Amino acid sequence: MVTILVMDGAQTIREAVSKVFALRSESVANPQLGSAIAEVKLFQAQRFSKTYADILGGGTYQRAAQFFLEDLYGDKDYSHRDTQFSRIAGALQKLLPQQALATAVLLAKLHAMTEELDHAMGFAWLELRNASPTNGLQPGFAKMETTLRYLNAWRSVGRRDERRLQLTSVLDIGRNLSRLTQTPGLRLMLKMMRRPADAAGLGDLQHFLESGFDTFAQMTKTKNAAPGFLALIEQRETTLMDNLFDAPPDEMAARLESGG
Repeated sequence: MVTILVMDGAQTIREAVSKVFALRSESVANPQLGSAIAEVKLFQAQRFSKTYADILGGGTYQRAAQFFLEDLYGDKDYSHRDTQFSRIAGALQKLLPQQALATAVLLAKLHAMTEELDHAMGFAWLELRNASPTNGLQPGFAKMETTLRYLNAWRSVGRRDERRLQLTSVLDIGRNLSRLTQTPGLRLMLKMMRRPADAAGLGDLQHFLESGFDTFAQMTKTKNAAPGFLALIEQRETTLMDNLFDAPPDEMAARLESGG
């Protein structure tokens, strides 16, 4: 049964990474689309930084918020990690403990879902940018124009259920990482995996698992810190999503400017 679960996980990862590669190839072939997607990702990373400025600045949740920003909500290039995912199937049983495999599968699925939604946002963003150029506008107005473009692109894409699933996946990864910290000996096992993982070309994935483990292990030292952090993410992101879909445009644009 364990082998079947591993192979199912491997297949899920292959399919997710294949989808990401296909989407990325399309954006590379269309530089304007690629640029639009990059702008969308940058806007989203900056929005996250504003929404969580209070905890990114210090305190119990600072490290966890930074981990989410860099590894789940960031605009950085994850292509190396994607390449490692595409090669991981044959090494799963040897290099990843079963407990960590579920987190890797969730991460691959989340990345594919996020890439697909960002891709759709890129198309909408490009159409809106061509229809409403900001060239020649005052800097302050141009900034608001970009914010309104994001809001309009979001509503044009829609897919509310997929947005909710995306958030659920992020929270599930956090809960999985939190549970991993309760597994006796797993941190030592992850440390022992470091050299073989690097040798197999899985260093970025290894870094994600270790960073996630250490982030949540640190929070578990404070009672209810991990559940509290995830509850905060769920509350703020759910409110933001609902407002992105339903709030008056000018009001919502102002909220985005201030952090959502």
